[in-house]
Amino acid sequence: MTRLAEIFLRRIAAEGPIPLDAYMAECLLHPEHGYYATRDPFGRGGDFITAPEISQMFGEMLGLCLAQVWLDQGRPAPFTLAECGPGRGTLMADVLRAIRAVPGMAAAAEVHLVEASPKLRALQRDRLAPRAVTWHENIASLPEAPLFLLANEFFDALPIRQFVRVEAGWAERQVGLSADRLIPGLAPPTRLAALEPRLADTRPGDVVEICPAGPPIMDEIAGRIVRHGGVALIVDYGHWTSLGDTFQAVRDHAPCDPFAMPGEADLTAHVAFAPLAAAARAAGAAVSAMTAQGVVLERLGITPRAEALARALSGAALEAHVAAHRRLTHPEEMGQVFQSLAIYPATAPLPPGFDLAHPSSPLQA
Repeated sequence: MTRLAEIFLRRIAAEGPIPLDAYMAECLLHPEHGYYATRDPFGRGGDFITAPEISQMFGEMLGLCLAQVWLDQGRPAPFTLAECGPGRGTLMADVLRAIRAVPGMAAAAEVHLVEASPKLRALQRDRLAPRAVTWHENIASLPEAPLFLLANEFFDALPIRQFVRVEAGWAERQVGLSADRLIPGLAPPTRLAALEPRLADTRPGDVVEICPAGPPIMDEIAGRIVRHGGVALIVDYGHWTSLGDTFQAVRDHAPCDPFAMPGEADLTAHVAFAPLAAAARAAGAAVSAMTAQGVVLERLGITPRAEALARALSGAALEAHVAAHRRLTHPEEMGQVFQSLAIYPATAPLPPGFDLAHPSSPLQA
C-alpha cells in the first residue's frame, strides 16, 4: 500500500467517499506523495513518452508555427514564450532552437514555464540553461504581454468529475472503501444544470466527464491573447465533446488500475475540446477548428524535415527516426488520436497548419 493510499483510507473512513477530481488532484499533486512531486515520469525510464521526447521534429514544427504567427502579428518585442506542463523542458528547448532561424525572435522571447513540481523545475532549469526562465504556479501569474503559449499534454492531466447518466439524472463517480481497498462508486442521483444539454445526446448508463479547471485556464490564456496578441497551441488526446469513461492510469508504460497505487501511476483523461473552445470564444479570441496532430505536423513540413535529418543517419538510428516520424503523424498512432486547437486574435490570420473553424460545421457548433 502506498503512503498516499493510507492517507486516502483514513480520510474516507472519517469523512466518507470523495469525488473523483479530488482523488485525481491528490494523486498527482500531493506535495509529499503526489506523482509529479516525487519523480521524473517521462521517457523510456519513466512511465510514458510524450511527443517532444519521441523526436525533436515535434518541437521544431510547433516552433515554426509560432514564428510565422510572430511575423504575421508584426514581430512584437518583447513577448512571453510560455509552456504549460513543460515536462523536462524538451519541447521548449526545441522551440527555442527553431525560432533562432527567425531574426530577432529568440532575443525578443521571455521564457515562462507553468510548472508546480520542484523536481521537474530542476530538470527544466538544467535543460534550458543558460536561458533565463521564470516559473509560475499557475496561468494567472503570467505577464500581461503578447503571449505565445504551448500546452502539449497539459489539459489531460487536469482533474475531472465523472457523471453516469441514470433515469433520475446524473450520479457522480466517487472514491470509497471496500475493506482496505479504494474502489469507485456512485453518489446519489441528482439533476445538474450544467449537464442538462447532455440529456439530448446520452442514454442511461452513458458517462460524461467535466474538467472544472479547463475553461478558467483557457479564459486566462485567451484574455491575454485578446488584449496583447499572440497565439496558444493546444495539443492533446481527446475529442470535441466528452462521452464515455476515459479516466485512466499508466505505470511503466502499461495501463493499470487507477485506484490500486495512488501516487505511483500517472492519471489522465481524454480532453473535451468544446468547452475549451467555448471559453476562448467567450473571452473574445478566435479559435481554429479542431485539427488532428498528424495533419498539423504535415502541413508545417515535418516530412521534408524528416527527410533532411535522415540523410545523416543509418542503421538503427535511421530506423528509430523513421519510426518516430510515423508515430507522430500516422492516423493509427498519435496522428489522429491527438488533436489540436489554435487560439489567436480575431483580427489576426489563422496560424499555419490549422483548419479554419466553419460556423456551419457540427464540430464547431
